[in-house]
Amino acid sequence: MILKFIDREEEMNALESAYRSGKSELFIIYGRRRMGKTELVKKFAEEKKHFYFLAKQQPLELEFARFREKLSKKFNIFLEGKSWEGLFQEITEKIRGRLVIIIDEFPFWVMKDRGIVSEFQYLWDEILKGRDVFLVLLGSYMSLMEQEVLDYKSPLFGRRTGQIYLKSMDVEHISSFFPMYSVENIVKTFGALDTIPYYLMQFDPKIGFERNILGTFLNKINPLYQDAEILLGIELREPNTYFNIIKSVLEGSTKITEIAGKSKVDVTNLPKYMNVLVKLALVEKVKPITSSPKEKNYLYVLKDNYFRFWLTYVYPYREEIEETPKEHLAFILKSLPGYMGPVFEEFIRKSLTRLVPGFTKIGKWWFRDNEIDIVAVNERTNRIMFGECKWQDNVDAEKTIRELKEKAGLVEWNRKGRKDIFAVFAKSFRNKAEAKKRGAMLFDLGDIGSSLGIKPKKT
Repeated sequence: MILKFIDREEEMNALESAYRSGKSELFIIYGRRRMGKTELVKKFAEEKKHFYFLAKQQPLELEFARFREKLSKKFNIFLEGKSWEGLFQEITEKIRGRLVIIIDEFPFWVMKDRGIVSEFQYLWDEILKGRDVFLVLLGSYMSLMEQEVLDYKSPLFGRRTGQIYLKSMDVEHISSFFPMYSVENIVKTFGALDTIPYYLMQFDPKIGFERNILGTFLNKINPLYQDAEILLGIELREPNTYFNIIKSVLEGSTKITEIAGKSKVDVTNLPKYMNVLVKLALVEKVKPITSSPKEKNYLYVLKDNYFRFWLTYVYPYREEIEETPKEHLAFILKSLPGYMGPVFEEFIRKSLTRLVPGFTKIGKWWFRDNEIDIVAVNERTNRIMFGECKWQDNVDAEKTIRELKEKAGLVEWNRKGRKDIFAVFAKSFRNKAEAKKRGAMLFDLGDIGSSLGIKPKKT
């Protein structure tokens, strides 16, 4: 399958602008696995004089020899340097013109010898700085990249000329992967794969959502069947502990004490685990959107929809999947409407700037037993929008608006002079025209698709 290069214009522009500067550049690119870091740099370098090297977890002596050998073959030159200093001195002398050097998974070298960071500081300061070189250090190990490469205590601190933290894509770009999909199936796909490029590429755009679930999550030879386990095992030293924490959050534990009790992790140690999961973008720390910056009414929620779907439908059902995958697919489809509720909320929050422009902060609100799915504010214009999300057909718009207005009355934000706006997002409505006459904003799947540039389809 040909890789789709989608939604990385900002990052590509940053790299291209730095390349055109003509100066020596040291770029650090990092982010969780599966985000497309390697494809980004390969696309950037494909028509430039470059050397791409994928590091391995083996002794640095062997890595040095492999690096020298591959670079020699790439440019058909003889390199005899016996040290990194000697080798890079040769490179700058024997290869003319602007050269891009990419070292992918640089943390593998750091894990073998933390002194390699100091080595590259020296190489940059004494050899590469001031030369026509564009050096890129790439890494997926978030903790190592932040502590050993980006931290102010790192020998490389202050040397980098640019850095890119590659995140998941915007939801509006899912349809670029699946031009034949309906809005409903785009939202479902978001609920299973999130917006992570590698996972989106596992689905075949020529077949429907249901067949794709059968061929990926329910197929033990497909990466989606076990990539969640692999990612935790590669990235973290205590994968089972982290796994139990994520599972606890999925099952409804939202506060530190609740998560500690459910996952059997000492409550005094849990914050450090949660911080790691937040950095990996697997868990998110949220609070009511109208809270003051100092307020500490935080909850933890699962952020990654691939993990959400895998933990819900794959992990507990390995035997069923291997014995009767089609029967398990029927079970998934039957229970999917309940699963999709929070997914749809998240999809709307991530799409809101396209659906209803003009708000500077977007989130949700809760107080005791009251909760509002979408709350967006603009402090300059004193506007606040309250939104309810219903992954249902034939939603009673007037009833939903009445209930929404009651809950909105509990929100204290800028009570004097604020302008309240009410919106409901649903698959379809029963009395849409009448509710709109009363000033409410109503978005069914057709409206959502139009706002996001997705043409009506049946697939």
